[in-house]
Amino acid sequence: MNNTLIVYYSLFQNTRNLALEIAKQTGGTIRELIPENNYSFDYNTAVKEVRNEISRGFCPKLISGNESIDNHQTICIGTPNWFKTLAPPVMSFLRQHDFTGKTVIPFCTHGGGGFGQIEDDISKECSKSIILPGIAVNGAIKPEEITNWLKTIGVL
Repeated sequence: MNNTLIVYYSLFQNTRNLALEIAKQTGGTIRELIPENNYSFDYNTAVKEVRNEISRGFCPKLISGNESIDNHQTICIGTPNWFKTLAPPVMSFLRQHDFTGKTVIPFCTHGGGGFGQIEDDISKECSKSIILPGIAVNGAIKPEEITNWLKTIGVL
């Protein structure tokens, strides 16, 4: 898959591990989104911070990962499922780029909530792009599951 970019935000490394597996299987370029201010590594504190940001529609400034997407035709976008939606750093990325004519593939990690509204939220932000069916992973990353999904959507 040429010109593929795998962009992700991960606080506790679950989404990172999924992004790495997708990059390994597709040969795509990987890019981590890093917000200016980190979230707490204490789960309960992070939950409060995130809930507040999402309820305000806050999009944090990104200090890394927000470089141009112009040279990429296919962009896989990964996020943890936070309160049924995207992590705020991912929303920042989406709002700062033009996805017109690009193929966008969502992926997420979750603790039982599946995609929630993530696919709909990405579709709204990337309304002039082609959105392929994504994958939502709960628990351990199974390479064969990723392979099957990528084959199903025509990427492999």
